[in-house]
Amino acid sequence: MEGTVDGFSYGFVTPVVAYLMACLGGALGLRCTTRSLLVAHSWRPGWLALGSAAIGSGIWTMHFIAMMGFTVEGTPIHYDRATTFASLAVAIVMVGVGIFIVGYRGARGAALFTGGTITGLGIASMHYLGMAGMRLGGTLRYNTLTVAASVVIAVVAAIAALWAAGQVRGFLWSLGASLVMGLAVSGMHYTGMAALSVHLHGPSTAPPGDSSAEILAPLMIGPLAFLLLSGVIVMFDPLMMMGKADLKAAAARPRTPTYAVPRSGDRQIAHVTRRAPPRPGGRRSRRRPGARAPQKW
Repeated sequence: MEGTVDGFSYGFVTPVVAYLMACLGGALGLRCTTRSLLVAHSWRPGWLALGSAAIGSGIWTMHFIAMMGFTVEGTPIHYDRATTFASLAVAIVMVGVGIFIVGYRGARGAALFTGGTITGLGIASMHYLGMAGMRLGGTLRYNTLTVAASVVIAVVAAIAALWAAGQVRGFLWSLGASLVMGLAVSGMHYTGMAALSVHLHGPSTAPPGDSSAEILAPLMIGPLAFLLLSGVIVMFDPLMMMGKADLKAAAARPRTPTYAVPRSGDRQIAHVTRRAPPRPGGRRSRRRPGARAPQKW
């Protein structure tokens, strides 16, 4: 018997909130990726790791907020805790691999395609692994073509978002990239849900696992607290709001030379050797430093 699937039992509340969460995670993650391109290599892994965790937490939170509105008539839905949190780990790791490739190889060419593909596959893997953690009195079935379309949506939008993040053109540019990332996650999720059908086994008792309400607390407390912390770090970093023009101006600004002042007791004195000005004939003087200039009689 086919079960009646409803993905919008709360109307448009869960899709809108889920999309906003995906945009928040994408905004923080992509801004951290942008920041990693502006720092020395020693600081780059930290920013890339923070961006990976932010994007992974954002898409994981988005998925389960959207699943709050998912119901199947005739059977309750529960979740296996281990599989559910394994999907979070898969999301962070796979997105991290893609972001590290772009962070070290640049957001262009083969590196962009490879990093964006791995990031998109990470989004898709998180979704379907999270769906595998559902426990209900029926069997989940998927339409192959629709599943393939959902994966393509995730990969294409992830490539576009990483390309936009690599342009380093200021806050508004990264905001647009985060909207694209949110669209990638949400579009992939609901396309994947459109591919789902449930074959009920018949009247049954509640399957083992945690209900939606029971899994909501760690979902909101853990990843959302991390996203809040990431947002604070991003807000208090001055270079996060600088665009490419500001960076070029800062790089072109003349630097004031610094001189080391010798401490008392030091016997070495720094000598500054200056070249002699060129002669009127165009040739420089080859007089050694300290030699007396020739006198005219």
